Amino acid sequence: MSLQNLTKSDPFAEDGFDGMDDKVGSEENYLHIRIQQRNGRKSLTTLQGLGKEYDPKRLLKAFKKEFACNGTVVDDEQLGEVIQLQGDQRIKIKNFLIQNGMLASNIKVHGF
Repeated sequence: MSLQNLTKSDPFAEDGFDGMDDKVGSEENYLHIRIQQRNGRKSLTTLQGLGKEYDPKRLLKAFKKEFACNGTVVDDEQLGEVIQLQGDQRIKIKNFLIQNGMLASNIKVHGF
């Protein structure tokens, strides 16, 4: 009598799947708008995932003028250039980007 279910075998080895597929669930094509809670009622809105065709400093200048808030561009090793704005500006940023030609399907709004 042999117990076959106790042998060590990888069920995905036959298909050539090693568990690391870069294309499934990839978040590279999306523009992420997030909110981070600071202290008390203060919050920070971040925008990451901008393509190379967009200049983050020019976008920041337009955001600051349109939304009457302060902001900065932070350079991150993993995420690239991230735009930070004071306050909860998620919906305003999304509407601004859609009005200026960005596809709504490429924008993801996170938070609360």
